Amino acid sequence: MKPCLLVDKSAGEVFRKKLHQLSLLDNHYKIRRINDKIAFPLKAPPTQELLAELKKLGDFVLSSMEFEELRRKPRDLIEALGDVLTPFELSLLPRSFDVVGDIAIVELPDELLHVKEKVGKALLTIYDNVKAVYMKYGKVNGAYRIRPLEHIAGEAKTETVHKEYGCFFKLDVMKVYFSPRLSWEHWRIASQVKKGEVVVDMFAGVGPFSIMIAKKVRGVMIYAIDINPDAIKYLKENIKLNSVENSVIPMLGDAKDVIETQLRGVADRVIMNLPSDSIKFVQVACKALKENGGIIHYYAFASEDKTFKDVEEEFIVEVSRSGRSVKNILFKRIVRAVAPRTWQVVLDAFIA
Repeated sequence: MKPCLLVDKSAGEVFRKKLHQLSLLDNHYKIRRINDKIAFPLKAPPTQELLAELKKLGDFVLSSMEFEELRRKPRDLIEALGDVLTPFELSLLPRSFDVVGDIAIVELPDELLHVKEKVGKALLTIYDNVKAVYMKYGKVNGAYRIRPLEHIAGEAKTETVHKEYGCFFKLDVMKVYFSPRLSWEHWRIASQVKKGEVVVDMFAGVGPFSIMIAKKVRGVMIYAIDINPDAIKYLKENIKLNSVENSVIPMLGDAKDVIETQLRGVADRVIMNLPSDSIKFVQVACKALKENGGIIHYYAFASEDKTFKDVEEEFIVEVSRSGRSVKNILFKRIVRAVAPRTWQVVLDAFIA
C-alpha cells in the first residue's frame, strides 16, 4: 500500500503539477483513475506544512491503496546493468557502439566477455529499434575489409537496411564493410561534387559515397569499384533502391586493374576510402584523374608513431612518383579515433 492523494478528476492537472513541484509525486507508479476521482501515488505522507499548501488548491482526501509500478526503460548500459555487474565491470562498459539499420555492433574488453550476453540483452531493452546485437572479436582485415562478429543477443539476423541522409543501404554486416561513423564524411564529400563531374569511388563497398553523391547532385557519373562480390551485389540492389541507375556504374574488380584498363583519365574526383592501404593506390588514383587534374579524397591512419604530417608528406611523395604533383591541400581533418592513439584522417588534395 502506498500513501496517495485522492482528488476530483476536474482538478487533477492542477494537483499533479503541485505534487510534482513539491517533490511528493512518486513517478515510479502509475496514477489511478477511479470513477470521477484521480489517485496520485506519493513518495511519503505529506507534512502538515505541505498539506496546508495543497489545501489552497481545493478539496482532497489523503488515503492509501495499491498502485501499479511503472517499468521505466533504463537510459544506458550502466543504468541497465547497475545491479548485475560489479563497479569495476560497470566502468568498462562501452560508452558508444555502432547501429547499422536495426543491428547493434558493440566492442567489449576481455574483462566483460563473460557477461557479453547480458550486455547484448541490455541493449535490446534500452533501444526499441535494435533487433539484433553482435560483438566485434577481431580487426577489419583482408581485401574485403570484413570484421569478425559474434551474435550475442536478439534475432540471429545479419542483413539489414541502414538509412543515412535520405539514402537507403541494404547490406549484410557479416559479408561487407560498412561504418555508420562515416556518415558525415559521406555527406561532406557529396556536398562538394558539382553537376557534370565524373567521380571514381575506388573502394565503394555497398555505395555510401557513390549513392549519396548521385542522390544529392544531378548530372554526375560515378564509377563505383569494389573487389568484394557481395559488396557489388548489395551495391547493385542499393542503386535500384535509391533510383540512381543512370548515375552509378558498379564495377567488380581490383581498383588498380579496373582503372588501368577502363578508367584512365576520366575523373574529376577520386575517393580513396581504404585507410589501411590507400598509399599503395595513390599512383593509380592519379591515373584516373583527367589530364588537367582533379581532386583526390585520401583516407589514411595516423598515430603517435606516424603523425598526420607524416601521412601528408607520404601522400605528396607518392603523387610525385606518378608524374603529377599536389597543387594544394584543400582540406584535412581527423575523421575519428579507431584505437588508442590511432586516428582515421582525410586529406582533400587538388592534383595537377
